[in-house]
Amino acid sequence: MSAEEDFKQVGAELADLGVRISTMMGRPALKDQAGKVFASLQRDGAMVFRLVRGTPEHTAALKLPGASLFDPSGHGRLVKDWVVVPHSSAPTWTDLAEAALTRPR
Repeated sequence: MSAEEDFKQVGAELADLGVRISTMMGRPALKDQAGKVFASLQRDGAMVFRLVRGTPEHTAALKLPGASLFDPSGHGRLVKDWVVVPHSSAPTWTDLAEAALTRPR
């Protein structure tokens, strides 16, 4: 499946938890019941998740091949609670999205 199809599948799997698909800065995003974005699909087909640093999910996500901390500006300004996970690890996306949804901000 394409990254967009995998993204939509994650949204569908979490819909019962009040998750809805929306957009953030022109990109597909997953929002919680309060309207807060906790995951987003990037232009390169990777997905970025808000996983609190120091949590087991954050650590595990960073160990995935090709995963990295999120740098939305592309200028080395890392957002350390957000992890970019490439499409090659799409089978982990639903679990990571669920972890991002349930972690306190």
